[in-house]
Amino acid sequence: MNLGILFLKLNTTGVITLSELDWITNHQSEFSRLDMALVLKIGRLMDEGIIELDCRLQA
Repeated sequence: MNLGILFLKLNTTGVITLSELDWITNHQSEFSRLDMALVLKIGRLMDEGIIELDCRLQA
């Protein structure tokens, strides 16, 4: 997964899944400063309610 593509997808759909959020937290130590800026932006958008957490259970 690529953080830049994920960020664009989040801006388009307004939804982040638990697996995407899990991927971000598991790979946080590998991110550059620019990537960390994107992660902080995602967090702010989640705090503002612009990006929602999608926690649907898969059947």
